[in-house]
Amino acid sequence: MTVALITGATQGLGLALVEGLAQRLEPTDTVYLTGRDANRVMTAVRSMPGGGARVRGELFDVADPRAAQQLADQIEERHGGIDIVIGNAVMRVGPDDEPREIIDHYTQVNNFGTTRLLRAFAPLLRDNGKLLVVASSLGTLHHLAPVLHERFTTPSTLDEIDEQIARWRDAVKDRRVSAWPAFVNIPSKIGQVAAVRVLAHQRREEDARRGILIASVCPGMINTPTSALWWDVSTAPTPAQAATAVLDLALDPVKPEQYGELIRDGEVIPFS
Repeated sequence: MTVALITGATQGLGLALVEGLAQRLEPTDTVYLTGRDANRVMTAVRSMPGGGARVRGELFDVADPRAAQQLADQIEERHGGIDIVIGNAVMRVGPDDEPREIIDHYTQVNNFGTTRLLRAFAPLLRDNGKLLVVASSLGTLHHLAPVLHERFTTPSTLDEIDEQIARWRDAVKDRRVSAWPAFVNIPSKIGQVAAVRVLAHQRREEDARRGILIASVCPGMINTPTSALWWDVSTAPTPAQAATAVLDLALDPVKPEQYGELIRDGEVIPFS
């Protein structure tokens, strides 16, 4: 029996990932649809078409420091482990948002939420399991001033990644941004990709033996209302279309060259 979990799954790409994954799996399998609002989770579960895996709603606020471990403990008790985890929860920002006002919650969701997810669920992965973090091609050092590169290349633990994100957060709050890009998505996405790389480095040998994939994934531009605030997305793929490549990565046999990397449409995007 396959057990899967998707975070940030009540709308957009997350909802499409749940629906697509459930349709590709069997009735004996379970896909957890998670979100931080009970009514939206219930509505999303009810919107699922019949057939395929069972879709089970679960409250999960990734900004809550205790929530990831609590949910991981519950899933371990129910199932003994997990096969697929896709971290998709994200706090979206618009052009009119003031970075100093949103940066605390933004980092709690996008960055500390990611590292807590990695810590809690990586130990539960069964053989041939997949742990994917939805990031972006913005999460590469190409988009960051060279003077800042070592902030994300030298850490060797998730705690050290968290420390770098906290330093960036505090710089934004204190208006000491200096070389940091004004667009908060860039350091945030780089932090997510760097966290995946650090965890993968720690687990590489054992995961290779067990057929496990840990990676970040770029779904590309998606036609959503939030993306439309920043770019012309009229010709971009729908969430359902963008979900296809992510689901392929989650279900296809592991390719060793993808381990620990940022993947888009099956291809590695170099971090530096």
